[in-house]
Amino acid sequence: MIRVLLADDEELIRDALAALLDLEPDLEVVARAGDGRAAVEAARAHRPDVAVLDLQMPELDGLEVTEELARVMPSCAVVILTGRGRPPHLQQALHAGAKGFLPKGSPGGTLADVIRRVHGGSRWVDPALAADALAAPPCPLTQRELEVLRLTEFGTPVAEIAARTSLSAGTVRNHLSAAVAKLGVANQAEAFQLAHDHGWL
Repeated sequence: MIRVLLADDEELIRDALAALLDLEPDLEVVARAGDGRAAVEAARAHRPDVAVLDLQMPELDGLEVTEELARVMPSCAVVILTGRGRPPHLQQALHAGAKGFLPKGSPGGTLADVIRRVHGGSRWVDPALAADALAAPPCPLTQRELEVLRLTEFGTPVAEIAARTSLSAGTVRNHLSAAVAKLGVANQAEAFQLAHDHGWL
């Protein structure tokens, strides 16, 4: 039997996935979790062979859980499920140690097949997501520009961004101006939206 941990912050999805996997004769759902921290605790308690993690969860997201499991339980293969996968998410997940990456809209039998594959030592990535990742433009912004741009999401004043990043207000403005120019947009709001849509934030 392949022992499986399911982690998703939506109970309906957790229950549906568990019911689907329980139909498979060689898969056993040994634990479920509603957030990332609970997923790590459940993995330590139940020692699953494969962890199926939602990309976006409270406490710790799927990438952070993947990194933690790679550190404390390297024998546990991770499959990331996502509602809206973007090329950077795929790259980040693989870099964090995930062995599988697929959208929640995949056919029912695909998840069971992917669990078997990653348990056997293979990797599996949704072909459409892989094609998008190969065709995606690289992010032209520096890490600091991304950090500053990310903080503008709710109209945060420059002074507050400066305080949170330990930068001067002038440096924050320079980073934001550079981001706007590099992305070829009219203002910070458009820069944020474009970066968000590409999955760079």
